[in-house]
Amino acid sequence: MMISMEPVIYAVIFAAVLATVQGVYLVIFGKSISMDGKVNRRLDMLEKGGNREKVLEQLRKEMTQHMRSQRIPLYSILATKAQKANIAFTPSQIIMLMAGVSVMAFIGLSVATSVEAPTRAVVAVAMGIGAVYTWINGKATKRTAMLEEQLPEAVELMVRSLRVGHPFASAVAIVAREVPDPLGTEMGIVSDEAAYGRDMGECLKTLAERLDMQDMRFLAVAVTIQATSGGNLAEVLDGLGKVIRARFRLFRRVKAITAEAKWSGKLLSGFPILALVGINLVQPGYYDEVMDKPIFIPACLVVAAFLIVNLFVMKALVNIKV
Repeated sequence: MMISMEPVIYAVIFAAVLATVQGVYLVIFGKSISMDGKVNRRLDMLEKGGNREKVLEQLRKEMTQHMRSQRIPLYSILATKAQKANIAFTPSQIIMLMAGVSVMAFIGLSVATSVEAPTRAVVAVAMGIGAVYTWINGKATKRTAMLEEQLPEAVELMVRSLRVGHPFASAVAIVAREVPDPLGTEMGIVSDEAAYGRDMGECLKTLAERLDMQDMRFLAVAVTIQATSGGNLAEVLDGLGKVIRARFRLFRRVKAITAEAKWSGKLLSGFPILALVGINLVQPGYYDEVMDKPIFIPACLVVAAFLIVNLFVMKALVNIKV
């Protein structure tokens, strides 16, 4: 009994490509680009001798470059995710990275497998694009989750600053200094823009739209209304902070309740594929007798369609609006 190692080789090459993408990113931009540092990236850039205006210009360019490049073919599928992940690579650099890791995957497939060159090329391109998309999507998901978790604490810090007598602009600057990334740098940009004359409510609204965060929109609306009609901003933000924290707990509870259904959907869709891989590993010629049948390809397409439909149905079932 022969065991085919090609599926394992494909998985190893894809993992290597994914690790290469992350490694290149850290080598070019350094550890400061990661979101687990004690000092946020904006402060790190200022401490290294960067001019405040130049640092603001660079950060704003990084945070808006992806949405301006949606018209680039192939890149449009990555633009929204790259924007939320705040990838420091330019769109052209991301496309070059896709090409580079695709070549790396092609070389790996050429060395480790014996499939035809056109097949290797298609698989290599799919691996290159898929690895970059997986990497960006993971970064976007992690960053959005961290922003949602940090925002209630940031609002509470603003409330404490306002109650001891600081103006709101100073409260935002304190958040920019005390809160780590990703929210620290985002609030630092808001603070710098306000210092250069832009309206604070408009800065927060732009931030909320760019991050696509409902809680940040609440903050922007609260600040804008207080600026136009007056009132005790500390009390308003105190109530808003409690609402945001309650929403965060509710989202976590809903996520925990629907986790079983989500994983059931993934298992039901993934198990047939895993079973297919396992059968080919244990007995590579298992389907040889039926592969020549005219109904084989249509049956495979029908099964694939059902698996895809299952993912969408399960996602719709657990998509609870809060």
